[in-house]
Amino acid sequence: MSVECCAPGPALTFAHETPADGVPIEELLDRAFGPGRFAKSSERVREFADFAPELSFCAWEGGRLAGVVRMWRVNVGETPVVFLGPLAVEPDLQSTGVGGRLVERACAAAEAAGEAAVLLVGDPPYFERFGFTGAPEAVMPGPVEQRRVLMLPFTDVTLSGPVRPR
Repeated sequence: MSVECCAPGPALTFAHETPADGVPIEELLDRAFGPGRFAKSSERVREFADFAPELSFCAWEGGRLAGVVRMWRVNVGETPVVFLGPLAVEPDLQSTGVGGRLVERACAAAEAAGEAAVLLVGDPPYFERFGFTGAPEAVMPGPVEQRRVLMLPFTDVTLSGPVRPR
């Protein structure tokens, strides 16, 4: 399913990620994060998590991939949640609202799917505007700045324990 979006920012078409999107997504992630992306704690999560393509989105500007957000099924302790990331936007489109629109779309899809919460590692000032708050008891694999571990709950849930496979 794709939907034309008329919100502020560039004219975009949003669609669920498909296998054919893999190469352009990897190229975008390389441009956005460089080779250091493979050393991050979030990458450790993606190594064991179940990919959720029905909650993941690509933003297309004409035929160009403008941005991507991926979602993954995990548990925090015994609580099933989805893990958001990576979120990447073409450098020339950053600060135009593309990333925010992707976050909103992915979180709305997770809530509609009945997920308890979305977990991520990110910049608090950016993600707090979407309702994310600290998740001080969620334990990421590997080193991470705990203040950057954030959650957006959809139910009355406390996230406590290691992030692990669902």
